[in-house]
Order: sequence, then structure tokens, then C-alpha cells
Amino acid sequence: MRILALETSAVTASVAVTEDEKLLAQYFQNSGLTHSATLMPMATALLENTGLKLEEMDVIAVATGPGSFTGIRIGVAAAKGLAWPGDKPCAPCSTLESMAWQCAHLDGEVCAVMDARRNQVYNARFLAQDGNLTRLTPDRAVGLDELTAEVEKSGKTQILVGDGTALCYNAFEAAGIPTRRMPPNLVFQTAWGVARAALRLARAGELVPAGRLSPQYHRLSQAERERLERMGQNKS
Repeated sequence: MRILALETSAVTASVAVTEDEKLLAQYFQNSGLTHSATLMPMATALLENTGLKLEEMDVIAVATGPGSFTGIRIGVAAAKGLAWPGDKPCAPCSTLESMAWQCAHLDGEVCAVMDARRNQVYNARFLAQDGNLTRLTPDRAVGLDELTAEVEKSGKTQILVGDGTALCYNAFEAAGIPTRRMPPNLVFQTAWGVARAALRLARAGELVPAGRLSPQYHRLSQAERERLERMGQNKS
């Protein structure tokens, strides 16, 4: 099964093509340039340089969140655009699960974290064992103090992955929680992780048509929060 995967949930952007569990090619960029300017040229160049065509892809996969609201929208829109002409099935992948797949070769508890600001992180926890993942929590936006207290109760070493790693590492270390950090080349989100999460969805029969792809933010946007705050002030 060939999968074209897109990852735009944070500052980094990447595109990958996989065949089952084999990575055929991946382009990764951490330059700070906008995803709207870089994503499609990366996808086009990757296919051209590998001698593959969009028509040869079996699945279009994308990280649907959580993460940057703008980045996720760009990724989802691009995935729909790539899937619709050939009516390709799509894999709506959790950003956090996709990151956790980068740690699946390490046995232990994986704590996937993204900085959600306001002393919160987007988080999901997994058990990695024998190259597979078992989910321990749903995707969520959670306070850093709450997450620290939760993992402290597990008493197990936490394998940290994601752009919230440094934030959590400091909090976990202060609480005496044994912690391992993924190396710099594996700590950020990658399209390979998205492709691996997509393969699990495909095997479970959980692919969707392009029209059903939608962002999964797991938190209100700043504009929505401010609107609700103004409404509350007006009522008082």
C-alpha cells in the first residue's frame, strides 16, 4: 500500500511516500516559511524525484490535529485537493499518535506533547511495545501541572516526543519523573509518522473519503475564547 502523507501541524512541514512500513522518500523543512508556500512544491518535487505519480498512491494521509490552527487547515485542504481528482481514500491522522510512532521501536510509555501555550500542552500517552502502540489516553489539551501529576502516578520512565518536549522535560525532572527525550532528528512531527498512523487506520478499515476530512483542534481558537469572554462580561 502506497501512502502519500502530509504534516503541517506546527512550525515544521514534511511530505513522505511510504510503501507499507517502508519509507520511500521524505522531504522535511524547519525553516519557518509558511506551509501555504512550501507544502505543495515539496509534494510535487518528492513525487517527481522518486518517479512516482499521484495516481499511483493508494491513500492520502494528513495530520488533522491537534496543532496550529492555520497549519492544520492548510494540510487538510491540501490533502483534499490531492485526493479528490482520483477519489482517493484519506487517512485523518492524530498528530500526537503520528509522533508516537517515531518511538514505537522503544519499549515503554510514550508521552507525545505539543506546546499549546497558556501553560497547557496538547498530549496523548501511549505504551510502545514490540514495535506497536497501545493508546493510554485520548488526544487532549491538558494543563502542564495536571499532566505532570498524572505521569508521576504511573511511576514509569516517560519517553518524550514533540515540540513540547523541553517544556515537559523541565517539569518532569523537577517532579523527579524519570524521562527520556527523543534526539533532535526525531523529536519533531514528521510525515513518516503520519504515514505509519495512516497504515494502522487502513488496516483497521478506518479510511474516509476526502469530503469527511476535517481539522481536530481539541481547543477553541483564541478568537473564539475572546468572544466567549466578551459575552460573559456583557452578561455580568
